[in-house]
Amino acid sequence: MIGGNGMGPWRLLGWFAVIAVAFFCLYHVRTVAISIIIGVFLTALLLPPARWLRRRGLGRAAATTIVFAGGLVLAGALIALVVPPTVASVSELRASVGKVLDDLHVLTSHLGLNDQQLVAQAREYLSTQGRQITTGALAGVRTVGEIVVGAVLAVILSVYFVHAGDRLFRWLVELLPAGMRARVAETGDLIFSVIGRYIHGVAIVGLVDAFFIGISLWILGVPVALPLAVLTFVGAFLPVVGAFFAGLLAAVVALVAKGWLVALIVVAVTVAVQQIEGHVLAPQIYGKALDLPGAVILVAITVGSVIAGITGAFLAAPVTSVIVALLRHPRSTEPAHST
Repeated sequence: MIGGNGMGPWRLLGWFAVIAVAFFCLYHVRTVAISIIIGVFLTALLLPPARWLRRRGLGRAAATTIVFAGGLVLAGALIALVVPPTVASVSELRASVGKVLDDLHVLTSHLGLNDQQLVAQAREYLSTQGRQITTGALAGVRTVGEIVVGAVLAVILSVYFVHAGDRLFRWLVELLPAGMRARVAETGDLIFSVIGRYIHGVAIVGLVDAFFIGISLWILGVPVALPLAVLTFVGAFLPVVGAFFAGLLAAVVALVAKGWLVALIVVAVTVAVQQIEGHVLAPQIYGKALDLPGAVILVAITVGSVIAGITGAFLAAPVTSVIVALLRHPRSTEPAHST
């Protein structure tokens, strides 16, 4: 027992060393590594419906084809739903921006401020921030070609993983020494289980958030309500930070289009939805296995954005969840796949 406790810190240091070496290697092949990770995430999202179809008598090829064809149809329908309302609301927002600028001009005049100088400084600040955001968003890739190649590779890998990922994993395990196979197979099952629970949990939480916030924006008559709801859903995949920025953008649009009162209502609705999510919905969906402190998530997102830009920021939380699960697993007394 004493010997076991003495090995605890060394085992922890060993895990940190392995993780550091893995991140160092992944950084130099980050385009391929990110494609593989995204492919695994897509697989975790699409494998359950494919398995459902297989249980009803369809072959692997037919189930995979139906699932990915359905995914493409849903993506196309989403684009068709989002783009026209966004284009139609541009003129309304332009008129609202002009009114807001006139109101600000009156306010600054009453305060004795030079609004022209403030506008010039604001434009310079926004221009600088725009360049920094663009640079940060592309920090993980060097060319547009890498983005395209990485996306195509991720989709192709996800097709293969959904069709025969279990066979590939068994083949890889059989290449290892006999004494390592059981442990590696168990670890692989744990990793895929955590990723699956994370992806499905985020998708459900994001849908609930997007529905209630989108309905609220529509009732209040805020322009681009549907695109903002979609952005809220996407923001759920960037924990803590994504929800904040999605709510902030919705409040800004409401302020520009409808005024202070509606903007405050949007802020109140967003805060209420986030509180319900954080204290009621998320704990029930994620479970304690994926419960990460906010500070850990923020640090992980920062590290991910430094390593791979905006893509790394989106992948930071699930990767951190996997690492925490691996660290907890040797001390667990229950099977990794039990719920």
